Amino acid sequence: MKTLIVITGPTAVGKTRLCLSLAERLGVPIINADSRQIYQDMPIGTAAPTEEEQRRVKHYFVGTLALDEYYSASMYEQQVMNLLSQLFAQSDYALMSGGSMMYIDAVCNGIDDIPTVDDETRATMKRRLAEEGLEALCEELRQLDPEHWAIVDRKNPRRVVHALEICHMTGRTYTSFRKKEVGERPFRIVKIGLTLPREEIYERINRRVDLMMEQGLLEEARRLLPFRHLNALNTVGYKEMFAYLDGTWTLDEAVERLKGNTRRYARKQLTWFKRDPQVTWLAPDQEEEILEMILKLHGE
Repeated sequence: MKTLIVITGPTAVGKTRLCLSLAERLGVPIINADSRQIYQDMPIGTAAPTEEEQRRVKHYFVGTLALDEYYSASMYEQQVMNLLSQLFAQSDYALMSGGSMMYIDAVCNGIDDIPTVDDETRATMKRRLAEEGLEALCEELRQLDPEHWAIVDRKNPRRVVHALEICHMTGRTYTSFRKKEVGERPFRIVKIGLTLPREEIYERINRRVDLMMEQGLLEEARRLLPFRHLNALNTVGYKEMFAYLDGTWTLDEAVERLKGNTRRYARKQLTWFKRDPQVTWLAPDQEEEILEMILKLHGE
């Protein structure tokens, strides 16, 4: 049976190094599952695979979208499923790696069949968010879809606005489209989560942020400042640098906030992934054990 190998885990745990080696040994490309690395022009802040790493192993879904392009987990699911049908014609294995929880879930379990929002509705809601503010839109969502209002991240404008877009465009609640059914997949899925002691993860995060600053994160953020309103840049790394460029924080404060916010994101990732009983947890240096586990499934 064809096998999709999913390597996941918190940011900075060591997914890139391991996956490059596994991909070379299995003779397969890497399917990126990072919702920010898919965008162009922001490689430093997203810790995207370098040009040298992409020469070593072919990567899909890295730097393929313009900053202002609309994209969703459902679109990712469809495109990855199409790609897998091609890759499995050439190999018994495919390798997906990343830390974006929704993207991984979309491919492994399927995603609710939520309609694509039309341009007119999207423009209207974008304008309303700017004019009325997030609090007013949250209250509207509470009235139109109280069930989703109760569980949505009400501090995340993208999530709130998207739910309202669906309500207004379809005349139905966002909740009504969430069937919560696991999709059948014509291949085996092996999920491997990489983890380390929490303090070691935090230390790696701090070192990564320092390296990003050395590589030019501030200059990258300054170049992207005119596009800060775009959803692609509403993320850890750029928000802190934008606050420095606004004069809200000193550079030292912005860097420390970036480290702290990244550590919080890593905790959120671990909480999400550890709810999944199908994930086998290993350390990033256990490459031989991981490879043996994969090959054993095929009796090789």
